[in-house]
Amino acid sequence: MAGRPSSRARVLLIAGRPGTGRTALAREFARRFRADGGCPDGVLRTVLTEPGGDPVPVERAARELLGALGAPAPPGADADESCEALRAVLADRRVLLILDDAASAEQVAELIPDGRGCTVLVVARGPLTGVADVRPCTVGALDQHAALRLLARGAGSTRITVDPRAAERLAEACAHLPAALLLAAGWLAAHPDAAVARAARAMTAPPPGVADPGDPVEGGSEAGAGTPVEPGDGPLERAFHLALSALRPPAARVLRLLVLAPAGLVDAHTAAALAGCSVGAARRALRGFALLGLVRPVDPPERTASPDASSGGTGAPGAGGGAGDPWPLYEVPGCLDPLLRDLVRRHERPADVLLARARVLERTVRRLVACRAAGEPEGSPARERSAALPSTLRFSSREEAARWLTDRLPSLSASARLAVADGELDTLARRLIAALAAALTVHRGEDGAAPELYHLHELMLGVAERQGLDGERAAALLDLGDLDLATGRARQALERYRAALDALRGLGGPGTPPPVGRALESIAGAHAELGDPQRAADWYGRALSRAQATGDRDAEARLHGVLGQAHALTGEWRPALLSWRAAAAVHRRRGDPRGHAAALAEVARVRGCAGEFEEALRAGYDALRAARAAGDRRLEGRVRLRLADDAQRLGLPADARAHRRAGEALLRGGGPADG
Repeated sequence: MAGRPSSRARVLLIAGRPGTGRTALAREFARRFRADGGCPDGVLRTVLTEPGGDPVPVERAARELLGALGAPAPPGADADESCEALRAVLADRRVLLILDDAASAEQVAELIPDGRGCTVLVVARGPLTGVADVRPCTVGALDQHAALRLLARGAGSTRITVDPRAAERLAEACAHLPAALLLAAGWLAAHPDAAVARAARAMTAPPPGVADPGDPVEGGSEAGAGTPVEPGDGPLERAFHLALSALRPPAARVLRLLVLAPAGLVDAHTAAALAGCSVGAARRALRGFALLGLVRPVDPPERTASPDASSGGTGAPGAGGGAGDPWPLYEVPGCLDPLLRDLVRRHERPADVLLARARVLERTVRRLVACRAAGEPEGSPARERSAALPSTLRFSSREEAARWLTDRLPSLSASARLAVADGELDTLARRLIAALAAALTVHRGEDGAAPELYHLHELMLGVAERQGLDGERAAALLDLGDLDLATGRARQALERYRAALDALRGLGGPGTPPPVGRALESIAGAHAELGDPQRAADWYGRALSRAQATGDRDAEARLHGVLGQAHALTGEWRPALLSWRAAAAVHRRRGDPRGHAAALAEVARVRGCAGEFEEALRAGYDALRAARAAGDRRLEGRVRLRLADDAQRLGLPADARAHRRAGEALLRGGGPADG
């Protein structure tokens, strides 16, 4: 922390190879730094490398951080926009931002806040050349005393004291590497009657043989004599296979399949789906893996970039972590990820891997269906359908479902991305995307879910294009266009709408007609947003013709109205008047008195704008009678105010005052007006 003040956020670096305890050091620093008041606005953490080694796009990292801060980026924002929004939100805050497992200096540079109140803690393999004023701390092996203390966590101090030479040999065999020491300590914890010398011998002279991959049967992860240790290239590999030897074959298979979990996050549901075993067996297996140091429990603050929780705490019941959580979440340490992936390549057939992924997607879809249903009203069709799901998939309340959705969103989003990228499970991928979009919309509303929905629509578009599904491609393009238009990208929205229309033109035949009318109306709306009312009116006219041809009275009435608005914007009063009269007629035929009255009020307004004040007054009285018949007091009040203006222009001040008093009383919620 020492050093000269910086003009922007301080950047601290913990550099070291995976397995040196660099992430654990970052978590401990965060705990102490927050306790000392260094980050009163909280701790944010994001991981910048995917399981498997791919770097996380900066845009996604910034978007997740913004979401955790309650200030999501606009839907469809690129990396520059997202990072700029993140810097703006953090400008007046004092947070500790942990950028774990950074893949490059470019990633880090984009995410550094401008404000001096923030501190950035980067965890990476080596130096961050290109980032100014980085204050590095390099970590590696522990000293002998610290290594023995770490072994004592599993072996107990008595076993270390009884045979200190064996403990020293074991620590040396682990090269004093924290991750290897934790695995050895886990093996000792799983074998409370075994001498430390036995672990030391296994690490220094492993017998030949490869662990039996086993079959996906019920079994848990109870420690036993197990399978022999497999030779490895280094201390971490040897310690890993030592811990693996404590597992029975079924549990060993569950373990290696965990690397298929999206975003590296796994709970009992995910583990059970991957291995094809029961949820209870998966839960027992995960607990055993945690004891051995093969997985790490993930507390709620570490799952999402949360500013409200300190690192290393326990979660509230139902929040997803801690002792009270019925479905705790775990992750495989990054240093073990390549070792487990190698086991999958050597012991699992590609067809079995594909089946495991399919089971995870299917279970995730069912869980999302239950999550959405929990947010629906009692007695709704979604609630009734979810009642048929197993009890382990259902939620007890809307609040529990919402917490689960927030807690699991990184892994759910990763599930969708991976399913689309895989390309072999497109049907399940489409179901997953649709279920996740529905759950987000129910629990967050369309506006709150918009940033996530944008990326889900992009994923759906990719699947639809790959599969040649023109209908779904058009639907995704229309949804993306709507979000683009709402965020001011009218030109991009117009391009999407036109592409959607092209995709829809080839559809037809029996069944539900394609939503060509929606595409036509959307194109018109984009032209209007771009300040081209003439083209907007032309496209609204095409949409109206489509609605009349298909007998869609609702769309016909609405489109007559928007055509009237478009003509009025260009001062074409006669076409505007004809459009609003037609709208009033369609509303009357539909049996919609409120719509009929509103259209008549627009007829009066257009007459007044055209300077036809006597005709406007007569049309206004027609609208007033219709509004009274519809029982719409607010519309009646607005019509009264319009009548007051027209009466004033015609030299009828008494009538104008009466209408104005009555209109204002109606809009204030007063009693009925006379006259």
